[in-house]
Parts: sequence; C-alpha cells; structure tokens
Amino acid sequence: MNFLITGAAGFLGSALANHLSKQGHQVRGLDDLSTGDKDALSPDVHFTRGDVNDRPKLWTLLQDVDVVYHLAARVSVPESVLYPREYNAVNVGGTVSLMEAMRDVGVRRVIMASSGAVYGDVPHALKKGEEAAQKITEAIQPNPRSPYAVSKLAAEHYIRTIGALWGIETVSLRIFNAYGPGQGIPVSHPPVVPHFITQTLKNGTLVVHNDGKQTRDYVYVDDVISALTAATTAPGLDGLVINVGSGRETSVRELVNAVTEIIPGKAEVIYNPRVSGGVSRMCADLTLAKKKLSYKPSISLEEGLKMTLEKDARFNLRLGVTS
Repeated sequence: MNFLITGAAGFLGSALANHLSKQGHQVRGLDDLSTGDKDALSPDVHFTRGDVNDRPKLWTLLQDVDVVYHLAARVSVPESVLYPREYNAVNVGGTVSLMEAMRDVGVRRVIMASSGAVYGDVPHALKKGEEAAQKITEAIQPNPRSPYAVSKLAAEHYIRTIGALWGIETVSLRIFNAYGPGQGIPVSHPPVVPHFITQTLKNGTLVVHNDGKQTRDYVYVDDVISALTAATTAPGLDGLVINVGSGRETSVRELVNAVTEIIPGKAEVIYNPRVSGGVSRMCADLTLAKKKLSYKPSISLEEGLKMTLEKDARFNLRLGVTS
C-alpha cells in the first residue's frame, strides 16, 4: 500500500514509518522538523520537509496514497498553556488543511493520532472498587484541561465532521502515555519516562509533582504501532474514536520504583507538593480497541523500560555500551 505520514520524523511517526517500510509498503513522510529527527527514519521512507498547513505540498504528496496517518502536532501540555494560538494553528488548522487536501486529491481514509489527554479529570471514572470502574471508556464526556487537549478534541471533531461531509473514512486513536526508544527529551518539560531514565542513569534527581499518587496509562511504542497498523484495513471504523493504552493504571510513585529498580544508577527522589500533578487518574478501557482492532497490548511497563534502555542509543552511551 501507499501511505503518507504527517509528523513522520517524530517519536511515533518515525516508529510507524520504519515499521510500514520494513513490511514493504511505500511510505511518504512529511515533517517540519521543529521537534522531529530526520535521521530516525529508514532510508526507504520518502521524506519531505514541510508544513502540514502547506496545501500545495500536500496535493503533491497525496497522489496515489491509499491511507493517511495524521500524526503531525505540537504535543507539550505545559507549552500549550503558554502558546495556545500556535497549538490551534498546527493541531487544528493543520488537520483541516490535510482534510481539504485529501478531498481535493481523492484520498479516502485517514487515521489520526489523538490523545487520552482529551478526557481530563473524569469524576465518575475515578470511583474506587471494581477495576472496570477506574477505566475511561470512549463514551465518557471529555473534559480537556489544557489547550493541547482542546486542540486534539477539536481535531477529532473536524476530521469526523469533514469526513462525513466529503466521504472520507476517519478514525481517531486516543493514545495514552506512549514511551519507548527514540522519544525526545527536550530541556523544557520532557516526557516523564525518558526523563526519569536519564536522571537515574546519571545519579540525578527525580522530581515528583504533588504526592505522586496521580496515575497514568503508560503504553510501549510497539503496542501503539500495532494499533495504528491494525486501523489501516479494519472494517467498521468510520467516525469512531478508540482508546489505545496498556489498560494498566500506574501511579508516578510506582513508576519511580520501577525505573529505579530496573535502570542502573541511584537517583534521589524529591516530592514537590506545591506543583500540580495534573489529572488525578488516567487508565484506558480497551474494550472497543479489542473489538475493532483485535488490539491487545503485550508489553508490560517493566519489559518496556528494559527494552527502552537496551534499544535507545543515547542510554547505551551513558552505560558505556557501543555497537
């Protein structure tokens, strides 16, 4: 098949592009390289540097494409609080530009990477008791708490509405806290898993916001890729939003314990009660993903941390391992 991946040089985009290319598909990638890394892509991926709002460029790249994976986005929650206009321009405006270009060229299927962040705090999903009561289903009303989350929810509505109007099949996968080798570690507001690994390797400090009891659903990159690729040809997805996570609820305290047990080094853990830990609980219900995508995450947090350490060249350099 012929694919176009927007945001192809990003963490998930490059993993997806390389996977599809390895399977023998023709893969085109678009990325503005504002945060992505072109060197993360296989030479078999036909890469173009450009803006997802550049419709003439999209018209060219969409020729003969069967399916589009829309992963281009700004993804930092704290940054979105400071620059909501930029997040709207890229995450919402870029989505609309892509849909217009797909309509013009005649491409009929798009898979969008959305985010579990759209749910925010969901009180009736946080009751104690049965495990199922702690998980968030797609039927729950989203309650976004950041401009990033708002932009992702708006993009979902746009692709579903525009798709229905113009005869384009659409599906949005709400991906929870993805991690794995190759994930970017910016100086400002780095993702928690690679940041904790890095700090532990150099005997640094792990700063835990609030009391560390807030939970997240950490899902390894290979499991995310399996869900994305399953959505390529699965029937009956049009207009749906589907959760993609591990289905396992992990507190930040538990993450700290797992990282410090698995990763070589001795980090100091500091709790900062004055800083909010974000939403209190987050765990994906995967019933719909299993039904529609035959999705079943196979990599535990402990296994994922070990694989991240082993496969990420940056961490191997810190360990003194050379290939």
